[in-house]
Amino acid sequence: MGHGGNVIEELTADHREVDALFEEIQALPTGDDRQREVADRLTIALVRHSVAEEAHLYPAVRRYVDDGDDMADKEVADHAEIERTLKELEGCAPGDDRFGALVTRLKQSVTAHVRDEEDRLFPLLAESCPAGLLDGLGDEVRAAKRTAPTRAHPAAPDAPPGDRTLAPGAGMVDRVRDLLTGRGRG
Repeated sequence: MGHGGNVIEELTADHREVDALFEEIQALPTGDDRQREVADRLTIALVRHSVAEEAHLYPAVRRYVDDGDDMADKEVADHAEIERTLKELEGCAPGDDRFGALVTRLKQSVTAHVRDEEDRLFPLLAESCPAGLLDGLGDEVRAAKRTAPTRAHPAAPDAPPGDRTLAPGAGMVDRVRDLLTGRGRG
């Protein structure tokens, strides 16, 4: 969850972690109960990552990158689509016919989002922000991931002030639920 480095290094490491989780889930036999465990870990990683980006990365993009508002709006819209798919996946068992299709749809959405960030957004941010700011944002992103929700909440606000106000409380409730159910320990 916390990899270290500046914001770009931290988020890129998250992207590789998510890639590995997709490989893991797709390597398991269709209908294998372990797919649920990996899907839960994938959801936790994606939700924490998205919350941290929306709280810290995108405000910096809006402030420092030319056309940053449009770029950030597009990325937030990508997150909303991903979160809706995660919520559908949460209610689906590995043996369900929809499970594999949802994982495939999720992977396609996440892959396109990651490609856009790594190929376009991150280089523009690196060019326009001082290194010290990028380092500080890395610390803020790591802190946000520690308190972020672990489940998809597609109806929750994704813009200030609602996003920052509700995320820690939802995160605490999610972590208690995870502790009681054993979710995400795999």
